[in-house]
This record gives sequence, structure tokens and C-alpha cells, in this order.
Amino acid sequence: NISYLNFITVFISYFSIIIEPSGVGKLSDVMKAVIDVSADMDVALNSAVTIVDAAKCKMYMKNFGEFFNNQIENAGTVVLSRTDITDTAKIQKDVEMIREKNPKAAIVTTPLAELGGSQLLEIIEKRDTMLDDLLEEVRESHHHHDDDDDDCCCGHDHDHDADEVFTSWGKETTHKYTEAELNAALTALGDVTLGTVLRAKGIVPCADGGEWLHFDYVPGAPEIRRGAADYTGRLCVIGSELDEERIAALFGVNEK
Repeated sequence: NISYLNFITVFISYFSIIIEPSGVGKLSDVMKAVIDVSADMDVALNSAVTIVDAAKCKMYMKNFGEFFNNQIENAGTVVLSRTDITDTAKIQKDVEMIREKNPKAAIVTTPLAELGGSQLLEIIEKRDTMLDDLLEEVRESHHHHDDDDDDCCCGHDHDHDADEVFTSWGKETTHKYTEAELNAALTALGDVTLGTVLRAKGIVPCADGGEWLHFDYVPGAPEIRRGAADYTGRLCVIGSELDEERIAALFGVNEK
């Protein structure tokens, strides 16, 4: 029955402690206090977390203004509670409002009962880097092309650095997909008018059950499998000259 709270974890030498401020404690003030103490003690700020009731996020932002927004703006992870009993469209709106206040925080939308404690701790302590990992994979593949005598399929001059050639599109989503819908979207990535899609990867909730759909895509070969939940749905696409608005439309998400 959490409406909202915030807490930080702090390393003191070889120990870790959790600080949960009172209801009137500003997260930024608590973080500053820990940082100030670290000048004289062997302590380090490890993470900052805010938990928000998905059904009341908009109301809290309106009624508590800067005080509530301070909790959002300074969190490394925002956990939406009660998402199992909140409308999906409302959850997505919550994510958009939170993202306006904090572009970098991991936003957990998956019901906590579906996440293991170790998985949640990993999210809090280190933001998952699916998009970064996928981009690095494509960079390595690009460099391997440079070393080969075969013609490259990407259609670009390899005298350029990979970062100049490739672009990336990533999106968090609470949208639920059937396997057929997801397969149709992945197959459509082969449309050359969308740009040159080299790789895509992601994980999204399944519309017809509690499982999640994990997908990988290389041109002409989409793969979908069922597996465990992640902290939120995520879509990642790597390529060149990508039409991001149309790619977002393929997956039924808004591009902002």
C-alpha cells in the first residue's frame, strides 16, 4: 500500500545501509548530506530510489509540485507500484510524465511480484544497457566487415567511423503484444523505406499470458521466444538513416 517513498543506499567501508527519509525529506537534501559526509568518512552514495503509486502519480505531481518532483528528478530508479491493478494506458502516461522530469532514471513498470529481489537490486545498482550492448555488437560486426573481402550489405562507405554511419532508436513501453503482432512488426523492419535496419532486440510483455516475449532481429530473420519478465518493456533498433517515427508506429508506440 505504498503511495510514494524514496530511499538511498550508501556504502560505508564494507557495509551497506539503507536510508529512508521521513515523509517531508527531500531526496536531493539527503543525497547532499551523504556526499558532504563522504569528505570525512569512507562512504559512497550507491543508489537513489523513488517508489510512486501508479494510480496517483499525476495527482501527486499536481498537488505536491516541486516537493514531489524533487523525488523524481533525483532518483536513479523510479519504481511504479500497483501496476498490477492500474490501467496500462495510465501507466504509460505516468512513464511519460516521469520521463519529462528525469530522462535517465530506470522506470520499473512490471509488477514487483514478477521480479526477483536480485533482479530488482541489479536494476537499482546499475542501469541495464541493452541499447548500448546492441550498438557495440553492431559496431563489432561493422569492423569485421571492414576486414572481409566480401561486399558489405549495409550500403555505406566503410572509410567512415561506425558511429558516423549507425544510428540507434530505443523506446520503453508498457504496451502488450501478441506474438503475431510482434512478428509482423519485426518482419516489416525489412522495408527499405524505413532505412537500413541491421539489428533489433527487445523484451515486451505478452498480451495472452503472464510470460514476456524476447526478440532478436537480423535482416530477414526475426526470432521470438518466451521468457521471464524485465523491469519494463524495451525496444531497440540499430541501423542507418532510420525513419524513427515510422518504426515507432510499427510497434504501436508514440515517438517523442
